[in-house]
Amino acid sequence: MSDPTLLVVDGLKATYVHAITALHDVGFTLAEGEIVALLGANGAGKTTVLKALSNLLSAARGQIRAGSIRFAGRDVTATRPADLVRAGLVPVLEGRHCFPSLTVEENLISGGLGRGSTRREIAADLDKVYAHFPQLAEKRRTASGLTSGGEQQMTAIGRALMSRPRLLVLDEPSMGLAPLVVQDIFATLQRLNREEGLSLLVAEQNAAVALRVAHRAIVLENGVTVLSGTAAELTARDDIKAFYLGHKAPVPVPSRASSTPAFAG
Repeated sequence: MSDPTLLVVDGLKATYVHAITALHDVGFTLAEGEIVALLGANGAGKTTVLKALSNLLSAARGQIRAGSIRFAGRDVTATRPADLVRAGLVPVLEGRHCFPSLTVEENLISGGLGRGSTRREIAADLDKVYAHFPQLAEKRRTASGLTSGGEQQMTAIGRALMSRPRLLVLDEPSMGLAPLVVQDIFATLQRLNREEGLSLLVAEQNAAVALRVAHRAIVLENGVTVLSGTAAELTARDDIKAFYLGHKAPVPVPSRASSTPAFAG
């Protein structure tokens, strides 16, 4: 029986400009067909992890100092980013990166060309993307730079899907988008996982939406993995609810018999 583990990150340490430590000790796994949420506040190290996974850290003047990353048995650090995409590890970077002067459809086609798809495969994949994101079909001839933020995010995800990923890696897909648009995008991602078995790693500050669709979650704090578990387990924790979901932790009630103030400093 083949190993169902698709991604293994072990003891990852990383710096920027050989001086600023960004990751101290990050480790987790992701199984085939799983949705894993990578949670943490701004600056926790989520983007650095995703750039390391895609072997794009050097482009941001970053360096992996220790640890290992393996995707489908392949050493990520020894594999060119373009070859990782062809192997099925496809990133969707933060910021809704599109070619603004190209139409929506031209942006999508570029994802298929990067993979080396045939004309017939590109046509079939376009139909699938438009089925998942009907709004893009309506804007297919519109320059991406003239579309809404939500449509640009859909285009970026659609372009990644044109590469036929085994693992889709998304960095803050909800950032700057209206709640209804975020809900639609995450519903589509969940459907892709359920119906096509697509594996997903989603880095998010919006823990509420990420935990609703994820199977498991990892929490980063100051570049260290501090917590991991099923989405249900993390959602039930008071500290996670207070810090990431905006719920107030229960306030302790002092005993009537005690004369000591409950919050004495």
